[in-house]
Amino acid sequence: MTNEPTVSHSLGLRRPAASVIAECLRVQATVRPNSAAQRLFGVSPLGREAEPWYVGALGELEVARRLEALGPGWYVLHSVPIGAGASDLDHVVIGPAGVFTINTKHHRGQHVWVGAKRIMVNGQRTDHLRNAAFEARRTSKLLSVAARALVEVTPVVAVVGARRMTVRERPYDVVVLHDHQLVRWLQRHPVTLTPEQVQRVAAVAAHPAAWQRIPEADAVDHAAFDRLHVAVGRARRRRQAWAAVLIAAIPLTAFTLWSAATSTLVAVG
Repeated sequence: MTNEPTVSHSLGLRRPAASVIAECLRVQATVRPNSAAQRLFGVSPLGREAEPWYVGALGELEVARRLEALGPGWYVLHSVPIGAGASDLDHVVIGPAGVFTINTKHHRGQHVWVGAKRIMVNGQRTDHLRNAAFEARRTSKLLSVAARALVEVTPVVAVVGARRMTVRERPYDVVVLHDHQLVRWLQRHPVTLTPEQVQRVAAVAAHPAAWQRIPEADAVDHAAFDRLHVAVGRARRRRQAWAAVLIAAIPLTAFTLWSAATSTLVAVG
């Protein structure tokens, strides 16, 4: 690949969900650790304000895991810092089918409804389509300037963890998919770029300067997030175990009360 950035500055080294993990850990650091009793009964160690960042990180990590299956000839960038603010792009995919910005939305256990102009989650309106379209336009503009050629970008919303997704009408300018549909859809999409064009755009996109923002060094403590993830999972399993114990105890308690009542009636009679 020509014109590649130096290894230390390549955005190809950015790990998935770096930005949201950093924010999750920053917020979680203000949360008081659980007591022994709370740990025993499975109280989640995750703070309420940290939870949206935690859930978002899990969604981005899941989509990144699926994108690994794209194979040779595809290039994927994660958590791409863009512009002067704190914004980033969850994933940028470059391959034979073209260039795509993928906005991950983790709606665990929820009902997602897709219309031509709106995505609703459990009946609540969202700005998912507008935001995804804006990201793609912004990406197209920046990469076109950096590459000195028009780079068209397709916006994609990848929905993770939805209990049900109803597509009433497909949006005309944004692709909406389940995360498990993503790789096959990309691989089956019509070819629009030659291998040489793919390499050129990928090389340009790997330069932080193309995005008008130099990212800070990746000092995210991914190991700390992994430990938090393990702790959250352990707490959930303990809650489930206690719930199972309580459910099992209900018939036994009812039988004990019935036996006691029957014995009392016999004694009285």
